[in-house]
Amino acid sequence: MKEVVLGIDIGGTFTKYGLVDKNGFIFNEGSLPTDRHAKVIDFITELKTSVHQSLGDNYNIKGVGIGAPNGNYYTGKIESAPNLRWKGVIDLTDLFEEKFGLPVKVTNDANAAALGEMLYGDAVNMKNFIMITLGTGLGSGIVVNGEIVYGHDGFAGEIGHTIVDPEGRNCACGKRGCLETYVSAPGIKRTVFELLATETKESVLRKYSFDALDSKTISEAANNGDEIALKAFEYTGKILGLKLADAVAHTSPEAIFLFGGLSNAGDLIFVPTKKYLDQYLLCIYSGKIKLLPSKLQDKNIAVIGAAALMWKELA
Repeated sequence: MKEVVLGIDIGGTFTKYGLVDKNGFIFNEGSLPTDRHAKVIDFITELKTSVHQSLGDNYNIKGVGIGAPNGNYYTGKIESAPNLRWKGVIDLTDLFEEKFGLPVKVTNDANAAALGEMLYGDAVNMKNFIMITLGTGLGSGIVVNGEIVYGHDGFAGEIGHTIVDPEGRNCACGKRGCLETYVSAPGIKRTVFELLATETKESVLRKYSFDALDSKTISEAANNGDEIALKAFEYTGKILGLKLADAVAHTSPEAIFLFGGLSNAGDLIFVPTKKYLDQYLLCIYSGKIKLLPSKLQDKNIAVIGAAALMWKELA
């Protein structure tokens, strides 16, 4: 019977899971909507049913690793996650341990992605790097001297909620001008609509409502030469490059990895981000920082990383 860990990535829209062995191979992957249930215990019950329906008798699950927004490694709780339906403090570890009868470890989703890259991706031989996840929000996992940085309370590394403009866009966290309101899938949509309101150029994006538009459509338009779409990526890359330059000053990483939906735009986001990162860097860091796509881009890196968190505990 193969020994595996159940890795779970709880996202704002969907939750993905898979059984992961010690080598980072995923078996029996699946997903379900995160926000279908008003009560978190009902969500966990459905997740357990979904996992066990496809389990069979071939796997011995040793534990559960979970990556979740505002997941606190120290306490095992989700604390006031702005992108989840369940509000307040949720004792995720206790709820999962009671339901699954297995040891459980929790961290935030970006830290899980960083662990996945460190153990199974292009950061295998790196001791210092930053993982940026670009999805519904902007997550970040910071690795220094080979260890995830958690800080004294478990919440270190919230780069997505550093401020771009104190009078800027409203953020779900309650602040204004957070980085993720500009650099994320919803963030680039907001940029597009601001440009559409102030520019007179023709654009295929004018036919879309806000709800109908997504980052993939913006990427397709940019690749077809749409000026509004191209400006949106340039602006997004400029803001991301600026804030990454600040992050470099704090930890001096060897590399910064981009992962998630928006990073799938390739050069549309990487080229302007690298240009402005280099422009805003302090000269002592110039030419030293690599900006890379995640090697695990086509895999469930957060699932793999969440499982790696549990494997590390079991070692």
